[in-house]
Amino acid sequence: MRAGKFFVLTVLMLLLMGIRAEAAPTENVTWTSENSGLNPGYTVEPMPNTRYVDPSDILPNVTATSAIVIEASTGHVIYSRNPDLAMYPASTTKMMTLIMALEHGGLDEIVTVSANASGTEGSTLWLDPNEKIPLNDLLYGMIMASANDASVAIAEHLDGSVVKFAEHMTNRARELGATNTNFTNPHGLPDANHYTTARDLAILASYGLKLPGFEQIVTQQEVSFYWIHDDESKLIRTENKLLWMYNGCNGIKTGYTESAGRCVVCAAKRNGIQLISVVLDGQYMWNDSIILLDYGFENISTETIVEPDKVIKTLPIISGRKKSMRVKTAGEIVVPVFKNDDAYTINYDIPEVLTAPIVDGESIGKVRVMIDGKEIATTDVVTTADVEQKSFFRLVLSTIQSFLA
Repeated sequence: MRAGKFFVLTVLMLLLMGIRAEAAPTENVTWTSENSGLNPGYTVEPMPNTRYVDPSDILPNVTATSAIVIEASTGHVIYSRNPDLAMYPASTTKMMTLIMALEHGGLDEIVTVSANASGTEGSTLWLDPNEKIPLNDLLYGMIMASANDASVAIAEHLDGSVVKFAEHMTNRARELGATNTNFTNPHGLPDANHYTTARDLAILASYGLKLPGFEQIVTQQEVSFYWIHDDESKLIRTENKLLWMYNGCNGIKTGYTESAGRCVVCAAKRNGIQLISVVLDGQYMWNDSIILLDYGFENISTETIVEPDKVIKTLPIISGRKKSMRVKTAGEIVVPVFKNDDAYTINYDIPEVLTAPIVDGESIGKVRVMIDGKEIATTDVVTTADVEQKSFFRLVLSTIQSFLA
């Protein structure tokens, strides 16, 4: 019965938002992070944007005040609108709380819920004071149900107080590159000093996806726990509708308060390409996210820019039985390539000469691929043969011959 009601509500929601879902068979399908969504055949009808958009904006139908879409492995920005504007993040804040918990907590640790946590306003899991729940379970509840009480319980468990935890959140976020962010709580309820930017949230999301356990939690659609009080099925269902709507969606977090507006950080992966989109204060946040991600995938592909076993150079050899040797790449480098944007530079970090003895396959340098001033991939440069050192007599003879010459 719950599943039937949810399907009807989902269809109605899609129609109201202007998303037409084409029927697609779902039997015998294994949904993965690159093949998600109950209705992968869809089109998006542009919704009326009542806000001013700069005439030069290439995505005028995006309704968000601030938005961005980036390629996660490089951090390269594919599209942005006001990406560094300070905004209220609402419950997208919980993405950082999850990062902190995964870095500093043990998933099997038992969290004792305080009266302070239990009484937190807003979205809730209806936790009771003195309830004891595994940290892992609370993380799912916090992300999927956007539970503020779970967020406070986690913060108090890890740092003793919300204030101390928020300070650590801010410091860690800035270490990760989110330099225009300040947190005062773990849940995102309104506070004048609690703010971030679309760019910063994209940076944090990209980092989070590299953490063990993060993607598993932010992609979970449904989960049951024995301690859920208000439902006989003990079921939590995620608030992130994009996990059903968008093919390839693998997270991450929604958010809403009256002051923040509708917010969502979304991740999607197709053909090995991981994108992150951020919508802050969107009139139609699901449509905005789909438009951003579609634009990202349309303007990106992959390309092998460094091939394996490619000869880089022939280097002279000092004190060896051979005078020179070719050196080559050890592996390949495959990178995202952005349409109309020659973003990469390739640097060869190798010596000018080699000194015997030399072992075949020995690493003597690096090929470094850079984008936006940041190194995003490397492979070794290696030797191609064994070279013995000259005997002492031959070294002396060579020195004399060089002197006479």
